[in-house]
Formats: sequence, C-alpha cells, structure tokens
Amino acid sequence: MPSYYIYLISSLPLLQFGMRAPFTPEKFIGLCSEMIGSGDLEIIKSIFSEKEEAYSLTQPTIKYWYRFNNGLRNELVKIRASRKHVPADKYLRPDLEYDVELAHIAMNIHRIPSLIEAERALDNEKWRYLEGLAQGHYFDIDVLIVYAYKLLILNRWDHIGQVNKESALKSISEINKGWMDRRE
Repeated sequence: MPSYYIYLISSLPLLQFGMRAPFTPEKFIGLCSEMIGSGDLEIIKSIFSEKEEAYSLTQPTIKYWYRFNNGLRNELVKIRASRKHVPADKYLRPDLEYDVELAHIAMNIHRIPSLIEAERALDNEKWRYLEGLAQGHYFDIDVLIVYAYKLLILNRWDHIGQVNKESALKSISEINKGWMDRRE
C-alpha cells in the first residue's frame, strides 16, 4: 500500500495545548489506516495501547519521547520519595540517564501547590518537548507519532474536565438535597 503522508498530515487539524481533542484515538487510527503502510500503522497503534511495544522503542522519535517522559517521572519520584523519607530506588524506571533539565522541570512542577495546575504544567512541558521532536519533520511518520502523543494529552484533559464536571454536579446535587431536607 502506498503511503500518503502529505495528504493525511495536511488534512489533520492543528493541535494546541488546552484545546478539546478534535477526535478520539480510534478515529485517528482509522484515518491513518487509510493513508499509511501497515508497519507505520502498527507503530501508531502501539502508542495508544496500554503496553509498551519493544519494537516501537527502536523508532527514534518514540525512543526520545520514552526517555524524556520516563526520565521526568523518575525525577518526580525522587523528589516525592525524598519528601517522604523513603528510598526511591524501587520506584525508578531503569536504564535512564540523569538529565539536569528534567530535574529542574520536576522541581518546578513539584512546587506548584494545586494538583490540577501541577498536572497542567507537567503536560505543558511534555507538549513543549513534543514540539521540539517535531521540528524538521513535515510529512513523515515522526509527525504522526508526535500528533498521536499530543492527542493523548488532549484526550486526557477532556477526560479530566468531564470528571471535574461530574464531581461538581454531584457535590451541587448533594448540597441541594441537604438544603431541601432542611427545608422540610
């Protein structure tokens, strides 16, 4: 099957951090399945699967993302473990090098008092890194990989927003119920 990256990538909506996801991962995979080869499609599918596919780690963009994301997680683990006075070793992901920039990012995120704002800052840093990975790539698999990771971030925030609305509605209904009970 011929690959039509230029047509696929040109037709995808631009993603910006904080916007609603334009479509689900399933729809994105469906769009890709019509335009790219089966090998590259498997790489895209592996991004959305829960398990890490070993063959995907040979792809350079995924490898860089994996190192960044897990390195950042390791730095957050180290900070949290030191605050709780427990050894971090058993929680660290192996085979990652120390990166001063990641330690700096993790420390700044850890200092944010609001949990939701800290998560937003963390995802914003991830987004920024993904933007860097996409530089110099225009119509190739690397653009689709970065797009897939960005789509995951946007879908995560759509889910967080939905959960927040549901919990807010639930607490409002409980308050209203309590008020109605007192009124009777």
